[in-house]
Amino acid sequence: MRIGIIGAMYEEIAPVINDAENRTRKDIGIRTYHSGSLCGKDAVIAFSGWGKVASASTAATLIVHYEVDAILLFGVAGAASPNLNVGDIIIARELIQHDLDPSPIFPKYQVPLLGISRFETDAHLRDSAIKAAEKFVSSDISKSIAADNLARCHITKPAVYQGLIASGDQFISDPAVLAKLCGDFTDLKCVEMEGASVAQVCCEHKIPLAVIRVISDKADQSAHENFSFFVSNVINHYSQEIIHNFLTLI
Repeated sequence: MRIGIIGAMYEEIAPVINDAENRTRKDIGIRTYHSGSLCGKDAVIAFSGWGKVASASTAATLIVHYEVDAILLFGVAGAASPNLNVGDIIIARELIQHDLDPSPIFPKYQVPLLGISRFETDAHLRDSAIKAAEKFVSSDISKSIAADNLARCHITKPAVYQGLIASGDQFISDPAVLAKLCGDFTDLKCVEMEGASVAQVCCEHKIPLAVIRVISDKADQSAHENFSFFVSNVINHYSQEIIHNFLTLI
């Protein structure tokens, strides 16, 4: 099995790039694709950049050029529920583009011609992602993440959830915008900028997908500060252990 691994930011995937054995790299367009062996799996790892177009382009290259059998998208997200805390992990069951509106020609949020609004992730990969995340949170995370960083993020015992993730070309930091999204999607777990576009590409090519998101902020006025600190100091520890766990399960 050859799996493609995407992170929108280098910090999200740097540890697994460094862990890959017999690694080679190839530049295609402005992106670098790292091929190698990771946990006994043939893997191609790429830093896509932010947003729906960047991530969709990366996914398409992994599918068409590298002929991957599945894709894992890993990274951070903003919480859409007050019950979620920084450090919690969301496994996508469905993904939707919250900024897509082709109405009145097509229904709001529906991808024209595909007739799909919510893209489902692969059940087997989703189950493996849940188990991988649960194994991580059941461990003593203080052994890998500095106590000061855990305290700064108010992380004690992260929880794992699954559900709907909404994607759009917008960094959500306005409570009013978030409230509108939560009103439109009552089952929404978190918001980010890549998942649903990768899901659409995978759907069109019939490639299984898993999406794992770690809550970095509450999508509020402090989102940019909390997000930046989490990405710089915490996410690499999550990614290394969770992605390794995931690869051993698939």
